[in-house]
Amino acid sequence: MITAKYHQSETQIRGDAELVAAAKTDPHQFEGLYIKYYNQILEFTYARLDGKEEAFDVTSQVFLNALTNIHKYEHRGLPFSSWLYRIATNELNTYFRKTGKYRTVNIDTTALPEILHVMDTSDREEDQRRLIECMKKLSSSDYLMLEMRFFEERSFKEIGEIIEITENNAKVRTYRAIDRLKRLF
Repeated sequence: MITAKYHQSETQIRGDAELVAAAKTDPHQFEGLYIKYYNQILEFTYARLDGKEEAFDVTSQVFLNALTNIHKYEHRGLPFSSWLYRIATNELNTYFRKTGKYRTVNIDTTALPEILHVMDTSDREEDQRRLIECMKKLSSSDYLMLEMRFFEERSFKEIGEIIEITENNAKVRTYRAIDRLKRLF
């Protein structure tokens, strides 16, 4: 069962909107948002990079860009974190372009049984090894969908918010990624 550990209540979203409004007039007020989201964004970048130092660098750039561009942020009823994740995705893409490195595939094996279940197969060790090899062959967008859904346990609504698509489109794209993974498997 996928839980929405990143999803926020309306009250939390409104609280972040108040922090953002304060940060727009006084940059020192951004500290509350930084403290609240730093670890989440660091985990997000670290899962996609080879080393911690690289993750720290990219995460720092994410928050620098967020602070610099906070005046451009428009509250649309979505969590502020979705905006940060979009910045993080863009920063990761910039990092990969500049360094010529490729996205790291860091697979948390605790989520593999759930993916195998969705694919109607067992969770035997042999199947898990095959699944890991097949996941490495997926396109980055397919992998991102599966990663956010199964490894980060995000709801379809959260996935849609982060990559700026509808909840239904996130669901469709995730199941298409599963279908492509099934064919590779």
